[in-house]
Amino acid sequence: MDEEQTGGYSDICGQCGEVDWGVSDEGRFYCRSCHNVIERTKEVVDSNTLMIGTSRVSSISKGTRRKKLEQGREWMVCEGFQFILKHQAEALLAMGVCPQFKDDVLCQFWRMYLQKSRQAYTKNPVHDGKFRLRSQGSGESDSAPESSVMSDSMMSVSETDGDGDWTSGGGSVSGHTSDGASSVCSGSIDAVSYLTPRQRRSQGLMSMPKTLALCHLALLWAREAITLTDLLRFVNGGHIPYVNAYEDFPEEMRLYGRDSLIFRVESIPSYSHLHKEAQTLAVFLELPLFPPITLDCLLHPSLLTLRYLTEVNLPDELHDWVCRIMEKAGMESSVTFEPMRSRSPLPHYDVQAAALIIIAMKLLFKLDDHTEWDLSSNASDQNKENPDGNSFNLRRWYKAMQTALTTAARRQQDNIARKHWKPQKPLYTSKKDKSVILKRRRIAEQLQLSFHKLSGSPVAPPSSPPSSFCFRWGEEEEGEEVWDGPSLHHQTLDSSVRQSGESLQPSNPEYWHPALRACKPRFCKSHYAEVEATLPRMYVWLLDLFSFLLGVKPGCVYEEVLKVERRFLRSSKSQPRARATPRETQPKKLPKRKQTRKTCSR
Repeated sequence: MDEEQTGGYSDICGQCGEVDWGVSDEGRFYCRSCHNVIERTKEVVDSNTLMIGTSRVSSISKGTRRKKLEQGREWMVCEGFQFILKHQAEALLAMGVCPQFKDDVLCQFWRMYLQKSRQAYTKNPVHDGKFRLRSQGSGESDSAPESSVMSDSMMSVSETDGDGDWTSGGGSVSGHTSDGASSVCSGSIDAVSYLTPRQRRSQGLMSMPKTLALCHLALLWAREAITLTDLLRFVNGGHIPYVNAYEDFPEEMRLYGRDSLIFRVESIPSYSHLHKEAQTLAVFLELPLFPPITLDCLLHPSLLTLRYLTEVNLPDELHDWVCRIMEKAGMESSVTFEPMRSRSPLPHYDVQAAALIIIAMKLLFKLDDHTEWDLSSNASDQNKENPDGNSFNLRRWYKAMQTALTTAARRQQDNIARKHWKPQKPLYTSKKDKSVILKRRRIAEQLQLSFHKLSGSPVAPPSSPPSSFCFRWGEEEEGEEVWDGPSLHHQTLDSSVRQSGESLQPSNPEYWHPALRACKPRFCKSHYAEVEATLPRMYVWLLDLFSFLLGVKPGCVYEEVLKVERRFLRSSKSQPRARATPRETQPKKLPKRKQTRKTCSR
């Protein structure tokens, strides 16, 4: 290598790994082995103007392109969330969601959010000390933005004014005071103002949990069969980008500093938190009445309960009783979401289906720690007397379900312990800390690799494809995965029902329930922790089963059961004789409204 020409430059070529540099006539460095041209240049001096005595080695400088790539380009926080939403939508499309979900529903919701929060598509954009949004044009026209943050990276959406009620305005980023590609405290130009106390109190700010809430609303609008429980299960399994989702950002979008407070994820949001975010977001967007949930939609209670009956391995005949309860309770009128109605909250579709199944179980087996076991003994005697008997035995189902539940809970704990939270591209608070963080990460990876080699730790099992089911029931066959137990779907309820005229009635003549007085959320919350010790153990176990299946707290299932029971017992004309909780004496007369309010206030 000619040392005089290259000035002692001895870096390894990124293409071939050789150290054999040369300088072209234009002063650019190139590899003589693979002819790779790099951004390093050498100033060329004209020999005709060179004076004697002034000859010296020319200086070597880096190209401007490399410096520009290190700094990145100007970008805003909402643009980062847009990339995350795009990748989440693509993951859902890969699972079989309808093709219209991404562009026709989710994208339109996102444009509405940008317009409502006055970040884009509006003539009256927000103003801030760090950057300003100004409308393009004047008068009545809604011209397209010239340099809008949405113009270059919108999710493959048409640049028209929208369809129907989906209208878009124009806005562009201009007048920002940042003199580089990013602010000194973050990679984005508006992260500092995004985290001000005033903005933190604002309900219109986007956050990582709200990206999932927006996806949930879009799935509900598209009438897809993915419930909120399924969405969280897919996020926990890594099938939908959420943890370290910023790693999919383009190279020119640099993240550091305060960006980590916005895009870093340290936990998966809970069911109740995400449901509340979706409710708040729907009201903020002023969404109209959602498409009706009819019998042809898999979110309808009739079809959703059938799915969960299959999940928990209960007889198919139980679905007829669930439908009868649903009809008497008038559930058809409460399954369509209307955000702008004050008394129309976002339904818990999956928890509501579980509540219907639990009420049907109470109606047939009572679940008071005595009646269900007597009925199980009768079913066992019938099966012994009749070799072809196929009566459902609750005791047998309980044992099989408890074993499968214990195995699934252990498997879930192993998956949580095995989950990797550290990103491949770590976020750093400043450019000075970058080298320190990368060095610590490299040392930690080397130590972890050495530990695995010395301890001989088993290799983690391959990730399973996304599935909405936790359990598998059926007869095991050679070459297939291990099933959770034999299927009981084909069994009958002969030992739990009796013929009364032309219809079937439960053999159990009584139906118990806790106190059904409704408490206002303003004054009190769930009372499940207070009454759990007084409830029958079989009933509590059933609540725990569905709480594990749905990923919610048992109190959430308990409160939903009470809501359905109030409607069922109020509207049913030929209901069985109801009693209070077996372990708690309920007064015959309910307390007055004023006393109830005083008792429940906290």
